[in-house]
Amino acid sequence: MSKLLVIFGATGQQGGSVLDFVLNDIELSSKYTIRAIARDANSDTAKQISSKGVEVVSADPNNESTLRPALKGASIVFAMTFPSFADVSNTESIEVRQGKAITDAAVAEKVEYLVYSTLPYVSKLSGGKYTKVQGFDGKAIVEEYIRQQPIKSAFFAPGSFMQNYNSMMKPRAVGDGTYSISRHCRADTQLPLIDAAGDSGKWVGAILADPAKYEGKTFCAATKLYTLDEQAEILSRATGKKVVYKQLPEDVYRSMLPPVYGDMLMEMMSYQQDFGYYGVDQAEKIAWAAEHARGKLITFEEFLEKNPVQLA
Repeated sequence: MSKLLVIFGATGQQGGSVLDFVLNDIELSSKYTIRAIARDANSDTAKQISSKGVEVVSADPNNESTLRPALKGASIVFAMTFPSFADVSNTESIEVRQGKAITDAAVAEKVEYLVYSTLPYVSKLSGGKYTKVQGFDGKAIVEEYIRQQPIKSAFFAPGSFMQNYNSMMKPRAVGDGTYSISRHCRADTQLPLIDAAGDSGKWVGAILADPAKYEGKTFCAATKLYTLDEQAEILSRATGKKVVYKQLPEDVYRSMLPPVYGDMLMEMMSYQQDFGYYGVDQAEKIAWAAEHARGKLITFEEFLEKNPVQLA
């Protein structure tokens, strides 16, 4: 008899990747029946999921009363939370409340296993130097909470999304026929890149295939580390345009950021330069996770070939 897998964020990149991976994996599709969670089960994306023969249920992590019914009968849950960058306090943020609410509902419904999409604890890893990276610390606080509860768990910590280069990190025209990607960090700063939509399911799928093996483990999920200079070189080859990395003075770069995100983004990037995205020994952590992924991972070059960045 198949077990019930509940997937939060099923209409997004990570949850959608998990859903599709399980549906298309012979072993996992026979092992699990899926229930997809959507805030609006009548949305077009939710209807597309339903057309695949997947049960879609409405639930909202911000509304605790919706969670226990959505998790009833579940054996394993893939959970995500969503940051609110307007929150001043990491410890009492909307995201932390979401994560604790999902965890409490899973424990109350006697769910066997929880897989949570987490991120590094920047405040701790930086020794208190960087404390405003809410999108990371909120998830890390939830991870700590989960580890203290009477439920088996494993953790998926995605790197920087390759998809960002088709949106917020798309190279900008310099004005002389060349393009640049810019930050205030050194050009040798390394970022772990992941095709979130294409590869998230490969790591979560590994956990689903053998939950006992990966209990308590964290997958630092990325294909590999790329310096900012390397990313620019790969974009140049992929687009046929000259793309360079340009390090800007901190005040200049800050002036380019939306005020509500400015402190968070500046600290996030400084942390990645000073301590590494995953902290100490990040190359070894990424290599271990890549080795245990369930399938070949997509390189940045392969991603750009399938998802071309259009530069005028």
